[in-house]
Amino acid sequence: MADPLSLLRQYNVNKKEIIERGGQIIFGEFSWPKNVKTNYLMWGSGKEGTPKEYYTLECLLFILKNTLCTHPVYVRQAAAENIPAVRRPDRKELLAYLNGETANCPSIDKSAPLELPIQVKRSIEYDGSENISKKPRFEDPHVQRVREKLAARLDAPKESTVTVDNIKSLSEAMSVEKIAAIKAKRLAKKRTTIKGNDDIGQEYDIKAILEFDVDITKDIISRERHWETRTTILQSSGKTFAKNILAMLHSIKAREEGRQRPVPQAPIVTPRQTPVRPATQPSVYNRYDQERFNRLKEETEGFKIDTMGTYHGMTLKSVTEGSAKVRQQIPQPQTPLPISAARPPPGGAPQKKISRTPIIIIPAGANCLISMYNVKEILQDLRFVSIDQKKAEGGKRDSEVLIQRRKNNQTVPYRVVDNPAKLRPIDWDRVVGVFVMGPAWQFKGYPWENPVEIFSKVAAFHLKYDEMKLDANVAKWAVTVIELSRTKRHLDRAALMIFWEKLDKHIMQFKPHLRF
Repeated sequence: MADPLSLLRQYNVNKKEIIERGGQIIFGEFSWPKNVKTNYLMWGSGKEGTPKEYYTLECLLFILKNTLCTHPVYVRQAAAENIPAVRRPDRKELLAYLNGETANCPSIDKSAPLELPIQVKRSIEYDGSENISKKPRFEDPHVQRVREKLAARLDAPKESTVTVDNIKSLSEAMSVEKIAAIKAKRLAKKRTTIKGNDDIGQEYDIKAILEFDVDITKDIISRERHWETRTTILQSSGKTFAKNILAMLHSIKAREEGRQRPVPQAPIVTPRQTPVRPATQPSVYNRYDQERFNRLKEETEGFKIDTMGTYHGMTLKSVTEGSAKVRQQIPQPQTPLPISAARPPPGGAPQKKISRTPIIIIPAGANCLISMYNVKEILQDLRFVSIDQKKAEGGKRDSEVLIQRRKNNQTVPYRVVDNPAKLRPIDWDRVVGVFVMGPAWQFKGYPWENPVEIFSKVAAFHLKYDEMKLDANVAKWAVTVIELSRTKRHLDRAALMIFWEKLDKHIMQFKPHLRF
């Protein structure tokens, strides 16, 4: 909505004419009475409980007309005209706003009530001496000339109608040479036109189209490509199915079988037995004949000391009788056989194969979220089921659990235990992960001294609810914390996949000989 203060500023900045007539101040189509109040506050009003007072439109228009006068002279002229004067503290900011120097002013009250303007319809004013009659309409000379030509054509006499009697023979109207020239011209034009079915019924000829633009047609045909599908390729005459396609299928099958085939064990190289050297040759160091080398190296500084002697298997009498009989009774120690001789023959009983299944240890405490009741659902199915729920369903606690993990279209087993005392010394090399409960007594019986050394060799994890407070020991250890929601089961899979990602990285870095 237009307000008088904004229009006064707009008209003053743009140097537009402001009309004063009959007690009204007119801004184009809008007008207000002279004494209408604007929303510009007077200095000192509206403070400390005083009522708000606003400058009138006539007051603001009068100061714009007397901006060059000093303030005392302006006040005297305003008093003589019986117009309220602008107060001195408001003068500078008000003139800066009305002249467009500033875009806003703090004295403008945007919540002040404003009077609606009166719309003015200004008609064309004529002088009284001038005769108000219809003015003649002046037209363009070109339009006048066109109208004259059309009138002349309409007034001209009409041509005589064509009848059968007026039609003459073509041979009488023109010569034979002229008729032949017209026919030749028509045939030449016909060769360059495209035949087809148009509105009249003329037929277009495709050959004429090709002959008309042979170069463009050849270019288009050269860029054409045959649409090939798996059916058209198999039916191709340039390829033999048994020679080309079957060879590709055999190569793909061999590649897939190579991926699924287990990694072959490196063959154990058996060292050859060192031949016995003659006594005349000097003793030379041989890594496969350490027993002979160590015996030659022994020196007793001239004393006859039997360094290979022992009292094992001897009685008290044989010990007191002397060393001569002892040597007769006790057989001399034989040189141990080399590895190749000690190995059983290939036809004998096979040696026990060393397991490559990774082992995961979980706590046996009742306060942990994972136990032997629900470990299969958590690690294998990636779905959290509470221990109480498994007990209510009749679940049993096993001493060991074998988890079958699906990875790359294969099934990889993982052994899960909660009692480290069951593990043999050879089994600790296969321990790859442990779930931490918090107290340090959980690691009693481990072959390492403290949790810091344990977590440098085994990947550690801690399972908890997202709203539970983190244990102080877990916070300072190198442990991966996995948080689960109590109610949002659809988030379990994403959270538990973190366990397998961390475990795969640990096995790949520290235990790549295991199966994972």
